[in-house]
Amino acid sequence: MSELSTLQPVNVWKHFEEICKVPRPSKKEEKIIAFLEDFAHKHNLTIKKDDTGNILIKKNASKGFENRKTVVLQSHVDMVCEKNSDYQHDFNTDPIQPYIDGEWVKAKGTTLGSDNGFGIAAQMEILAGNYEHGPIECLFTVDEETGLTGAFHLQPGFFDGKILINLDSEDEGELFIGCAGGVDTLATLPCKRKKTTGGGMAYMISVSGLKGGHSGDDIEKFRENAIKVLNRIIWTLWQKTKIRVNSFEGGNLRNAIPREARAIIVVKEKNTKQMLDEFHRLETEFTRLKREQEPNIKILIEPVALPTSVFTNKTTNRLLNSIYACPHGIISMSMNMPGLVETSTNLASVKAIDPTKMLITTSQRSSLEASKEDIANQVRSVFSLAGANAEHTDGYPGWTPNTDSGIMRITEQAYLQLFNTKPEIKAIHAGLECGLFLEKYPYLDMISFGPTIYNAHSPDEMIHIGSSQKFWELLLEVLRKIPVEK
Repeated sequence: MSELSTLQPVNVWKHFEEICKVPRPSKKEEKIIAFLEDFAHKHNLTIKKDDTGNILIKKNASKGFENRKTVVLQSHVDMVCEKNSDYQHDFNTDPIQPYIDGEWVKAKGTTLGSDNGFGIAAQMEILAGNYEHGPIECLFTVDEETGLTGAFHLQPGFFDGKILINLDSEDEGELFIGCAGGVDTLATLPCKRKKTTGGGMAYMISVSGLKGGHSGDDIEKFRENAIKVLNRIIWTLWQKTKIRVNSFEGGNLRNAIPREARAIIVVKEKNTKQMLDEFHRLETEFTRLKREQEPNIKILIEPVALPTSVFTNKTTNRLLNSIYACPHGIISMSMNMPGLVETSTNLASVKAIDPTKMLITTSQRSSLEASKEDIANQVRSVFSLAGANAEHTDGYPGWTPNTDSGIMRITEQAYLQLFNTKPEIKAIHAGLECGLFLEKYPYLDMISFGPTIYNAHSPDEMIHIGSSQKFWELLLEVLRKIPVEK
């Protein structure tokens, strides 16, 4: 018997455990698509797939609910693939290993994939089980995490329902009726190198152990960015002890707050003691200041082999100063919805494309299109001043809240009836696919809700067990209350 088999709702957790066995990185969803196709065939359900890989599985209404409006249940099939640096795992082949830790389910060393795997599991159980509901269309989209590709390429007419329930929210007790739009700003910085001459000592400086998290949901928690922390250290050492920089890298995904970063530096022997003293001062200062917010922060220095080349002084100046100047975090809060982040930006990753180029990836979010454009242009300007080729991606629209929504009222009443308390009606700073759906299907009435998930997009991801049961009960009650088709 598996560990998760003891949890409620039993069948939903059973489906989730099966999903954990199927590799599903973004842009590599072939195995989970095949898994869902096989599932549909086993249950004699109607299925169709578009050219992008999106899947729609239909189920007829249960007896007595035939005249209800059709509901589209929607989740994305890909997951963010993040792991701890000391954990061996191949996301293309290896299963996720979930386990119970008190009131939570976590994964060993990796992201859990409850974002959006638990939504998929709920859809599967609705499709396979015997529940009261009208006609159901389950939409499974691809590549949500790295480009919203499935939603971007979804064609009008792929589904028929006019009510859509997105199952990709992460706060039980909160009903979402709006979300931020987003855009990425990518900067390619030319890098010139010179041979390492005159000897010296080489060191790797690393920052690790940060919480990281989702660049939308967790940006308001003021978690440290490993790239910014490392850059401040390297910039200070460069200013005070004339170090040279061989490499600088950190972060991974555009929508994750960086948890780890590292750089290799070279220092002249006569400056080594001064450099080490300055490093240890900075390390002590950072760990003391950040201990409450980042209790597991590690800032280490260790000797490494002397590299054959380092960045020129001009390249070092451009790289370190542009990263220092690049904004990160909350830019503004909403004046209309208290507590909602309106605009933010995430310095997501710094990587070497090859020995002559560095790619710096950032992402911007806002519930206001003009503010999204403004902060994206600000970031672009920083890197343009540093001599980088900075460009924006196409971006995606936000989802403007509809306070007259029928499905919102139904869900709010169902929650109050079930749990004797009112849910919060909110917008979310994270990007959901709903804005793109609305472009293709402007008549849609939409809502988003889900179980409580913490630290999505990081190896500390966890889903609250008790909230999963409440999420499931709410979904079933909402489906029972869908009105008749007029």
